Amino acid sequence: MSEFTENYKLRVKKLTKYMLGLIEGVSRTELLAQYNIQETTFMPHDVLYLFDEMYNRKIEVEKIKIASNRLFNILYEDLSGYEKYDYPDDSIIAYLIRDNEGVKKHLANTKELIKKINKDQSPGTISRLTRAFERLEQFELHYTVKENIVFPEIEKKWDKYQCLKLMWTFHDDIRRNIKKTIEILKVAAFDLKLFNQFSGKVYFNVNTIIFREENVLFPIMQETMDQEIFERMASQLGELGLAFTELRAEAMTKTQDRGVIMDSSQVVKFPTGELSLEQLALVFNHLPVDITFVDENDKVRYFSTPKDRIFPRTVGIIGRNVQDCHPHESVDVVTKIVAAFKTGEKDDASFWLKMGAKYVLIQYFAVRDIDGNFKGVLEVSQEISDIQKIEGEHRLLDWE
Repeated sequence: MSEFTENYKLRVKKLTKYMLGLIEGVSRTELLAQYNIQETTFMPHDVLYLFDEMYNRKIEVEKIKIASNRLFNILYEDLSGYEKYDYPDDSIIAYLIRDNEGVKKHLANTKELIKKINKDQSPGTISRLTRAFERLEQFELHYTVKENIVFPEIEKKWDKYQCLKLMWTFHDDIRRNIKKTIEILKVAAFDLKLFNQFSGKVYFNVNTIIFREENVLFPIMQETMDQEIFERMASQLGELGLAFTELRAEAMTKTQDRGVIMDSSQVVKFPTGELSLEQLALVFNHLPVDITFVDENDKVRYFSTPKDRIFPRTVGIIGRNVQDCHPHESVDVVTKIVAAFKTGEKDDASFWLKMGAKYVLIQYFAVRDIDGNFKGVLEVSQEISDIQKIEGEHRLLDWE
């Protein structure tokens, strides 16, 4: 760490100039020589500070993404040679690494099918590849765990964490490209060229993120976070799960299974009645909707835990800035909604979208007190596919 504290500014300055040169289209060879890049040993923390600088300069995300891929080619040996940690088996990092190992095996097996389909586009081969990519789609849980458990803790602990925004955009690229690859496989007139294009993007980006996790993100987490934080993250794993490694019993507890942790004798009195805290929590959790409340300072304060949540939530997001809870592509929309609610220009906003077989209605409501003062935002999400099918009337009870 002494090298980091004494020399990191110089190293980050070199990397910043190198990245800016790449973005501006300067020759890579010229930049390497000008900033003495290959003769300098870089560390994971340098990358953390570099990307924070890139975001502070308001550079387009797509340009940062492209330049970052070229940057990591240069940093590969330095980052691969950085100190290796022996993560405890029950650490969330160890779980994520085992999940990476599982998906790498799956990718290796699937690669054999990809080689085969380039010679044989028979229905059987296409069917096997489709199942393989549908299985790969479950790896999305890995990214969901990071976004909902790991990232919130990092935001609380680190001063520089804008690199997470970049990583999240790659997560979403992977999600989209896997879905697109499956779509291509399911089209009657199979397009081999298009399949190779999108499956190649999937392989590249999945492996890219694995490298950045294991050689940048995880080492810095190990160096900066204490045991209490790691225990808190591991305790939330059962909420979401992982697709390519098995969770041990101690990580399987879910919020719904832990019951309501409160004094049930406490009562909240409303103008229209009164409820104990336990009853109040149960009422929220039995509504057929997902509820999330964000206060007037843009901090997440509460979410309900119905039986079947539409969008994943973990207790790690409590106190998190609402803008940090969304991927780069939707942050501007969220910011616009909140701003319009605060000024009183708008009181609600609605969206609806397809999520596989689900048809989801997402509504945002401005929460105001009796005097009209803005007190926060209520997000309500509901699966409405069955509601859309309703016709006529249904006045009699029919449970049979």
